[in-house]
Amino acid sequence: MKALVIGATGATGKDLVKQLLNDKEFEEIDIFVRKPVEIQNEKLKIHVVNFENPEEWKDKVKGDVVFSCLGTTLKDAGSKEAQKKVDFGYQYEFAKAARENDVEDYILVSAYGANPASKIFYSKMKGELEEAVKQLHFTKITIFKPGILERKDSGRTGEVLGSRIIKFANKLGLLESQKPLPTDILAKAMINSSKIKSNGYSSIKLGNIFCFADKKFES
Repeated sequence: MKALVIGATGATGKDLVKQLLNDKEFEEIDIFVRKPVEIQNEKLKIHVVNFENPEEWKDKVKGDVVFSCLGTTLKDAGSKEAQKKVDFGYQYEFAKAARENDVEDYILVSAYGANPASKIFYSKMKGELEEAVKQLHFTKITIFKPGILERKDSGRTGEVLGSRIIKFANKLGLLESQKPLPTDILAKAMINSSKIKSNGYSSIKLGNIFCFADKKFES
């Protein structure tokens, strides 16, 4: 299989690419990034692109499955408009290009609580993206909705603090539905979902993500 990855330099993306490179079922992994990355592997093809100019790169979005895990924070983006350009705009344009090039399988990392009707900016934005990509009518679309992600060496202070609080609550038997999710587990679940032959739409929430990650497939 040939995998296409957007968001390959983020925490989830890094784990995803590493696992894809070690997976015998994937013969080629194409990543689309804004800046050069120092990864060398015979299976890996790196495309440095300007996401604001789809005409320059959309013809390269060809393969068997798209893994979309691009995202930024409001702090890093600088404004809600800038964050939406990345989290919604770039991802939607990439999905659109993939569909126009007959890619059949689309896998998106969204967020717990994503809802286009939400009054919370982040949840509303993620929900709007989900609805937009559904309208592209991929043969198969899988949307993962994790809660707080447990990233290696995370520099996101709020996320680290939130994860610690929830882990403490988990020890007391509380907030089980908000259990922090390691990014490598999410990546494994995404890859496993790409190996399931089916049609239609699936929404995978926290508890089911762990089930997908533990699922065994014959090589």
